[in-house]
Amino acid sequence: MKSLKKKKFLNCHICNSLNVEKTLMSPNVLKLKNNVKVDVTSHKYKEIKKTISKYQKFIKKNFEYVGENFAYEARSIHYKNKKLSKGIYGTATKKDIKELKEEGIEAEMLPWIKDNTN
Repeated sequence: MKSLKKKKFLNCHICNSLNVEKTLMSPNVLKLKNNVKVDVTSHKYKEIKKTISKYQKFIKKNFEYVGENFAYEARSIHYKNKKLSKGIYGTATKKDIKELKEEGIEAEMLPWIKDNTN
C-alpha cells in the first residue's frame, strides 16, 4: 500500500483526496446455515447444474459403477496392480477419500445430482 500511496495511485473514491490511510477491518466471514435456500431459477444455478450433468454423463459412459464398494475397489486396483479398461466411480465418505489419498491412491469427490425431473 505504501508504494501505491507514494506513486499517488490511492485516493478516496468519494472526495478524491490523496490523504488515505489503512484502517483495522474485520474479515468477511461467511456463516453457513443448515437451511440455506438455493434459487433454482437463477441462471448461474442452471449453468452449474448443466455442467455437472455433462460430467455425470461422461463418467457414466466411461467409468464402471461400483456403488458403496468404491474404497474397497480402489484399494484392490491400486494394490493388486489391476489394469482395468475403465476407471471406477461410486460412493465414498470424506473419511474414505482422505484415507485413500493418504495411501497414495488418486480419488476425488464430485457433486452428484440426482435427476428427479421428468
